Amino acid sequence: MRARSTPAAFAMGAGLQHRLFSPSALLRLRAALDLDDDRVIETFDEVDPRVLDKLEVLITGWGTPALSVDDLERMPRLRAVFHAAGTVKGHLPAEVWDRGILVTTAAAANAYPVAEYTLAMILLAGKDALSIAALYRADPLLDIAGRYPAIGNYRRTVGIIGASTVGRLVIDLLAGFDFEILLYDPIIADDDPVLLRAERVSLDALFDRSSIVSVHAPLLPETRGMVGAAELARLEHGATLINTARALIVDQTALGEALAAGSIRAVLDVTEPEPLPLTDPLRGSPGLIVTPHIAGALGNELLRLGESVVREVELFVSGEAPAFPVRKSDLAAMA
Repeated sequence: MRARSTPAAFAMGAGLQHRLFSPSALLRLRAALDLDDDRVIETFDEVDPRVLDKLEVLITGWGTPALSVDDLERMPRLRAVFHAAGTVKGHLPAEVWDRGILVTTAAAANAYPVAEYTLAMILLAGKDALSIAALYRADPLLDIAGRYPAIGNYRRTVGIIGASTVGRLVIDLLAGFDFEILLYDPIIADDDPVLLRAERVSLDALFDRSSIVSVHAPLLPETRGMVGAAELARLEHGATLINTARALIVDQTALGEALAAGSIRAVLDVTEPEPLPLTDPLRGSPGLIVTPHIAGALGNELLRLGESVVREVELFVSGEAPAFPVRKSDLAAMA
């Protein structure tokens, strides 16, 4: 590996690089790249043109400035963008791929905490744990067997919407339990390996048969509002909807009405708007748990994203193929 031969820079929120990369990870980056880990580009307009002219690698993350075509013109030597987060649609124009610039993502690394959060909520929902805990505070003699005769996770049916990176990982985690797993994804192939662990069904069938439904689809024109009043009405009484994907996939008005009727419960880690205002009627809905977008990488989980980028950089400087490239054709189905 050639030390310090490839000019590189961080382009992300100030200070984020030290939360994403441990001291040892930064050492590995400096061994692979000519990189000042104390400097971050927050806007390309303020960077010395001579610095941009030499840059071959950008390491981006949350808070990264959007890269314009004009910015690309000022970085004629740019060869790779390593993104220490999930989607790249918000900050990279299509011209990046047209110029043959390599783009990678840490979406797979960010999928782990989302899948873990989802698994936890599925298990708690199956036991009615959160609603029981609220009642138990007021009634220490709560009749669990009489009031909740059907609780438990043995052979409970869980429906997964979207065979995305997160959706697939959730299915993998669920496979270790005694769940029946259904999957709705209209674009996966008949020989997709995920179908060895989940039964592919229509969206209607998924809502008809599942007592817990978890949303893991990207927000696209065809998925916006795909979970509406008709779908929610198909759920059995007491079923739980979990959304850690994108808020606008679920019709929040319809969800609020279903919650107010007491027919279902919901766990939302994403809302529209975000954060959900204190005055929003959805906040007072019975059977609703709202968390402030905590399913994705936070705290020490950020280091997993950094490790993913370090591995990609080391593959790049060694002339090897990236582990998680983003192709131009991937953008249409990316969250």
